[in-house]
Amino acid sequence: MSVEVDFGDEEIADEPAKEQPPDLDEYLAQSSFRIVYQTNNFFLPQIRDMIDNEETINLRPEYQRRLRWTNAQKSKLIESLLLNIPVPPVFFYEADAARYEVMDGQQRLTTIRDFFAGDFALGSLRVLDALNGLRYAKFPPRVKRSMDRATISAIILLMESEAERPREGKFTITDIRRLVFDRLNTGGRQLNAQEIRNALNPGPLNDCIIELSRFAPFTEVFGIPPYTMDDDGNFYEDPNRRRNKLYSSMRDCELVLRFVALRDPDNIRGSIRSILDRAMETEMTIEQARELAEDFRSRFSFLYELFDGSPFTITSRTDGSEKVAAALYDASMVALDRVWTERERIRADKAGVLARVNAAIAGEDSYDLIVGRHNTADSIKKRIKLLQRTFLPG
Repeated sequence: MSVEVDFGDEEIADEPAKEQPPDLDEYLAQSSFRIVYQTNNFFLPQIRDMIDNEETINLRPEYQRRLRWTNAQKSKLIESLLLNIPVPPVFFYEADAARYEVMDGQQRLTTIRDFFAGDFALGSLRVLDALNGLRYAKFPPRVKRSMDRATISAIILLMESEAERPREGKFTITDIRRLVFDRLNTGGRQLNAQEIRNALNPGPLNDCIIELSRFAPFTEVFGIPPYTMDDDGNFYEDPNRRRNKLYSSMRDCELVLRFVALRDPDNIRGSIRSILDRAMETEMTIEQARELAEDFRSRFSFLYELFDGSPFTITSRTDGSEKVAAALYDASMVALDRVWTERERIRADKAGVLARVNAAIAGEDSYDLIVGRHNTADSIKKRIKLLQRTFLPG
């Protein structure tokens, strides 16, 4: 089942207060960086072993981007390595001492690991065309030795990196990772905002968001192919799910993050992107992430039941099609969260709630607010209050 999700207007921010321009000479002097990094060359079998030993390199398909390379792209990389053609270095950052997260190069690393594992045969090669159809295990001895001696460069951003920021103190390591990451050529395709958030913010919150994106009622409402026991493997991705737009772009994870970001009233300021960026950088313990997961599931399940399995659905005034409105989703989730102690009253007034929501969607003024047009922080606050009134009028 394909579901169209309307994310509304996403890059509009309330007008910020104007600040006095800084002294540029002083500003530049204070903004100097001290990024500490090292460069290593790894033999390809070393890369394979480091990936298979997850305590050294953390490389998960769910972790960074979800759009995978084609067999032709993978084969071209292997051919380049065999021909000793320079390929771009991969970038790691040190999450803990001698444990690395992949900042850039996930596709290259996954391809190397998959080829040694025999997961694909070479194809579409033009220079070494005699190797088309072969897997690593079937390579002639000399070609196999060439593969084993091939190397790839890695640049590792170390934990000691730091910088000063005028008037605001130090750049955090996350700030520096983001600045470096934003300037990398990531495989010819610019990563979107959520892919970058996930790449730069590992930890309990990130793991929790990915876990919640698998929640069965959530995947059903947003038209994402459901998860099964087969999905437990580190390198498994369902082909049907890979074709799903929300999944492939990680916007399913963004939808979960929206609940995290907007349930904190103090965080609703600036553009929706800045709101989500700040929320993703929240430090959470494993226990806090578990509590968040329980809150999310309970609120989502309540709305799923209240709206008979079809919450957040509206009829477009443009073309008459039914769409799931992301703005209605996050406002409903946050509004319910704020009145959660009154959930039994809301459940008892189900017919009234449905009537009030439908009336708000039908309203001339409230329709644009509900579907996320003019999506400023002020509009988000108004939308949440509107949904609170539909749940508990008066």
